[in-house]
Amino acid sequence: MPPAESGCWQAGERTAGEDGPREIILVAAAALVDTDGRVLLSQRPEGKEMAGLWEFPGGKVHAGETPEAALIRELHEELGIDTRESCLAALAFASHGYENFHLLMPLFACRVWQGTPEGREGQALAWVRPARMMDYPMPAADLPLVALLRDFL
Repeated sequence: MPPAESGCWQAGERTAGEDGPREIILVAAAALVDTDGRVLLSQRPEGKEMAGLWEFPGGKVHAGETPEAALIRELHEELGIDTRESCLAALAFASHGYENFHLLMPLFACRVWQGTPEGREGQALAWVRPARMMDYPMPAADLPLVALLRDFL
């Protein structure tokens, strides 16, 4: 068995159940990849929690809704684009404990959609090469996905 002194053990994270149960929020997100290999990031607008941070487009999954259906709905509502479930490839997921909730976020790669993405909710958009994503401040849950995208794309 490896020694407990490794860096991951010393990271200071809470262990499961340390602060009691928290609400689990399921959010579906997309890494929209254009023909140049850039990924679309969306900046959270003023007035929303974590305003100013950059994230992958997507949103909450409603009760009875699949992550894919939620993502298709959210991409249409937020960006004005349309895609299909067959165009979404499950890539990874994030599981991150915030102070008041636990976020579970499947990330789907999407290279095919109809329309031109535009910020319909006042959010700024940026097409970013994976190697430059760390130049954009992001929520903690998104950070492990950036390294994965740099290796994947």
